Amino acid sequence: MPSFLPLAKWLLAISLFSATQVFAHDSHAPGEILVKKNHAPAFEVIVLGDSGGIEDGNLSAFLLRGINEPNYVALDAGTLVNGINQSVKRGAFADLALADDNKWGTTGTILRDHVKGYLLSHAHLDHINGMLVASPEDSAKNIYALPSVNNMIGETYFNGIAWANFSDRGIPPLLNKYHVVDLLPGKTTTIANTELKVTAFSLSHPVESSAFVIEQGNDMFVYFGDTGADIVEKQGKLAAIWTYLAQQIKHKTLRGIIIETSFENERPHNLLFGHLTPDLLMAELASLAAKIDGDAPLKDLTVLISHIKYTLAKNVDPRATIKQQLNDANQLGLNIIIPKQGQKLLF
Repeated sequence: MPSFLPLAKWLLAISLFSATQVFAHDSHAPGEILVKKNHAPAFEVIVLGDSGGIEDGNLSAFLLRGINEPNYVALDAGTLVNGINQSVKRGAFADLALADDNKWGTTGTILRDHVKGYLLSHAHLDHINGMLVASPEDSAKNIYALPSVNNMIGETYFNGIAWANFSDRGIPPLLNKYHVVDLLPGKTTTIANTELKVTAFSLSHPVESSAFVIEQGNDMFVYFGDTGADIVEKQGKLAAIWTYLAQQIKHKTLRGIIIETSFENERPHNLLFGHLTPDLLMAELASLAAKIDGDAPLKDLTVLISHIKYTLAKNVDPRATIKQQLNDANQLGLNIIIPKQGQKLLF
């Protein structure tokens, strides 16, 4: 028996270390992460889909709400019903007071009663497919997007050929379930049936994409759809957002960012097709930091990495490679998280 004591002590040390690492994210419940300890959260984010590319059932989609309200806005909707299902299984909605509905189950109640609108960054299928296929059993709500995005969704999908037109605009017959709201770049709009406001910005991508600065009181959260880096795209669109945020940060708190990193650093710039790599992302965030006063102005800012491209290739793990490359390049002291489907994060 005594011969096993050193091994037991070693295993105990390992378990305590692991517990400390988990506690550093301040987990309160299965799948829940408080991203900043000793910091009262302002926003809740639920990860409905964490990947880019070809993994149907786990494509770009997040739910966001103010911490004290029961209603969410969807940040893209590549995966919707399956994302809610997976999040329910992980307990992400355990604290949400659901109506006792005799007709709709838990997922239906969340989608119909608690998701009050869609912020759609662009019209590529991996960002809107979940909304399209869920539309027959969805409830009436608003779609918020830049005019070009709304027009493309209407012309390409809600056209009576690819899909019935569940919106109130475009090709008849109109089913009038979704009210289409055009967001003007740089103009703040209230998100109906929530306490949130949104300001949209244009992003560089093969089709026009968008970033959304979401505000509640003095707190801000930023969601980026697909985007290329300014050094590659030569359009200065990210610089415009960094300038806006640097001004807002003077009197508001930036709680977190969701931004894509689709490919590893080894991907040639001419094959990025409007996406970021770890090095390009870090260079862009350094540009934001340079516009803000003070030493290490982005230290401890939480950055969620979205849209890592899934692959069927053997013995290839893009998530592991991108995670390592991000950590190696993180000179800004950022709290970088690569989220998983079904997680709840408090910002």
